[in-house]
Amino acid sequence: MKTPNFKLPTILIVMTLLVATFTSCSDDDVPAVSITVNEGPSGDIGGDFTGDGGNGSRTISWTNTLATADYNADITATASGTFQIVVTDDNGTVVLDKTLNGANEPDSIDGVTNSGEPGNWTVTIILTSFNGDGSYSLSAGN
Repeated sequence: MKTPNFKLPTILIVMTLLVATFTSCSDDDVPAVSITVNEGPSGDIGGDFTGDGGNGSRTISWTNTLATADYNADITATASGTFQIVVTDDNGTVVLDKTLNGANEPDSIDGVTNSGEPGNWTVTIILTSFNGDGSYSLSAGN
């Protein structure tokens, strides 16, 4: 009497399960952020940002012919996570470092940066575990 061969059906079942497991995984579930940059006609910059719980940053080079800049940023009231803006002047000196925390008030910031060296400034937008949306802007100060 011949005994049945279970190897072939077992191998087929295992291979089917492996293929189903690996093809059902996707990167669509990874939290992400998006940070846009828009330049205005007078050299102002600004943009929008959104996130679904992800982390990310964007660094922008901006020419500021004056020693200060006016800044503004806001996030949706229901946002969670943090938005941070760091601005350095032409010498690399930090002239602004502000953070908005989605779990706390306020949900907006504005004002004037510290005085710095005119020229090529660097603006870094950092989103950490950010879920929501918002906007930011910078313009040459007085």
